[in-house]
Amino acid sequence: MTLNQLKYAVCAAGENSFNDAAKKLYISQPSLSGAIATLEKEVEIQIFHKSKTGISLTTEGEEFIGYARQVLEQYELLDAKYISKKDSKKKFSVSMQHYTFAVQAFIETIKQYGMDAYEFEIYEDTTYRVIENVRNCKSELGILYLNDFNRQVLQKIFGEYGLEFHPIFDCGLYVYMAKTHPLAEKKQVCLEELMEFPCLSFAQGTHNSFYFAEEVLSTVPYKKLIKASDRATLLNLMKGIDGYTICSGIICEDLNGADYVAVHLDSSEKMTIGYLARKDMHISKIGRDYLAALEIFTYSS
Repeated sequence: MTLNQLKYAVCAAGENSFNDAAKKLYISQPSLSGAIATLEKEVEIQIFHKSKTGISLTTEGEEFIGYARQVLEQYELLDAKYISKKDSKKKFSVSMQHYTFAVQAFIETIKQYGMDAYEFEIYEDTTYRVIENVRNCKSELGILYLNDFNRQVLQKIFGEYGLEFHPIFDCGLYVYMAKTHPLAEKKQVCLEELMEFPCLSFAQGTHNSFYFAEEVLSTVPYKKLIKASDRATLLNLMKGIDGYTICSGIICEDLNGADYVAVHLDSSEKMTIGYLARKDMHISKIGRDYLAALEIFTYSS
């Protein structure tokens, strides 16, 4: 297995086409296909599915490409420092469910390190993609929650993928709504009061199992339910139709503005916010500093 083979595989995965990848690499398509076939034979897995419409990664291929990207990034850093003698930016990436406090911690990390030496990537995504991004080394860390309902299923998936969940804090449930909502001035609300208003849920795409739901109490038979795939849209729906969502109660006015409020939900349910990381990888210094910023922000909110 050579660095060139890894480079070819990563490029093909990014282009979803051997032909397009070959053009980008300035080699012939048969040469690229041959190199990939040799690589697959050597590692004894099928990396790509091939069809008339192009190529796609197999399940094993997704994991392999994640490792390949990591190897290539480390090689580029070594080459830049010791061979080419040129400056090369390091990368730091985090994937998360839709938590403004996690975004705020990311902003603080950017301010701390600056953008001269680092390239930053942040993905607010579905629960499945958060897990996949950490599994495939696209992101160093993933921020999500566990509770009594999803814990056993998600922990099983984490174990199968070589991932580990680390708790940061536990919290009760809150109802996030616009300050113009009829229930916004109450200190506490119950589910029965909420049933007359639209419950807003973040759409999980094809992986829409209740266990992947971003909102706690996802199995409750709400009278009115609206799913959206964009956080800004959810905020607009809160204002426009008195919608609400269930959350941790940590509000970031700097990002979302002062037009929203979190009201305590009368429920014994708890959620554990934490971070996901690969078991076989040490967390980088910038990753540790991000987690420190995350803990400071959540405990002070």
